[in-house]
Amino acid sequence: MRKSSHTLRLSLFAAPLVFLFAARILSAQAAGVIGDWQDPTQSIIHIDRCGTDICLWLVALGPAAPSLVDIHNPEPPQRNRALCGLQIGSGFALLDTNHAAGGMLYDPKTGKTYRGKMTAEGAKLNLRGYVGIPLFGASETWTRHTGTVGPCKTAH
Repeated sequence: MRKSSHTLRLSLFAAPLVFLFAARILSAQAAGVIGDWQDPTQSIIHIDRCGTDICLWLVALGPAAPSLVDIHNPEPPQRNRALCGLQIGSGFALLDTNHAAGGMLYDPKTGKTYRGKMTAEGAKLNLRGYVGIPLFGASETWTRHTGTVGPCKTAH
């Protein structure tokens, strides 16, 4: 009986520690710029490492996406390529978990490419695309996407 009582007390002590440890791991995974984000068109962008850099891919098109193909691309041969799966950001350096800078962002809504930086603040990702210096640019806020990402549509 004594051994069983000791085991029960140890289990009651260890269970909350295991729970706190697991919660901390999950919150660390959800923090920072890396992950899935929803833009204002409700499209989903996946941000992850690509080699030593951070890159962005368009992995699901929202209902307000301008098109299924890259119709605004300044290079005519590229205007028929699917937006689904398109890499729209590259070359970002991860400064810390919540900040990445020095990369390039392609905006399929305009067909323009900008220098960029991004900052994660909880469930929000603030992006700044600019030409030259950050003062000359525009900002957009994305929200963290926590659901599953279904397959992209690649044709009309």
